[in-house]
Amino acid sequence: MTTSRLETFADGVFAIAATLLILNVDAQIGAAPADLGAGLLHMWPSYVAYAVSFLTIGIIWVNHHTVMTQVARADRTFLFLTVAFLLCVAFIPFPTRLVAEHVRDQGARAAALTYGITLTATAVMFQAIWLYAALGRRLLRADADDRLVRGITRSYLPGPFIYLAATLIALVSPTASVVLYGAIALFYVAESSLFGGSRGPGARSG
Repeated sequence: MTTSRLETFADGVFAIAATLLILNVDAQIGAAPADLGAGLLHMWPSYVAYAVSFLTIGIIWVNHHTVMTQVARADRTFLFLTVAFLLCVAFIPFPTRLVAEHVRDQGARAAALTYGITLTATAVMFQAIWLYAALGRRLLRADADDRLVRGITRSYLPGPFIYLAATLIALVSPTASVVLYGAIALFYVAESSLFGGSRGPGARSG
């Protein structure tokens, strides 16, 4: 089957997940003190968590688009792998709220671990859909450039290990782990901006 319906469904999940993030921030207003100004300042972890997760979801969406430019068709296995991947994406708002609400208390370690496990699982599933499509050129376009395909594989492979490392750091320092999640998001945004346009002629525009 073609990938158009799959891409439409995926875009919907990404949009809903990104929208739910701001609802997490909005939910904190009810817990704010009577002084609104002080309350807004007190909510700074919610703003940071929102920004980091929105950037993370955004860069995952960009990379998913890159993958889909190289995929010509989808079989049943690819569809189910994508469903599992989108399940992880849709879950991201939950650990985002945990981090925002508990980064300053005794729940910080559990929140940081939950966030990291979610992003690691998302990265693993993203790898799975790409490798399933790319190995043996199983689902790729006939004119997909081999150098481009290898480049995408090389650039995506470190993702799960980077997130796993940041997750394990939460066992020692939840704060350092959360800072690393933000740094990873900024790195991938910069990497995509600087190098995304140089992936060769094999990528069609969407």
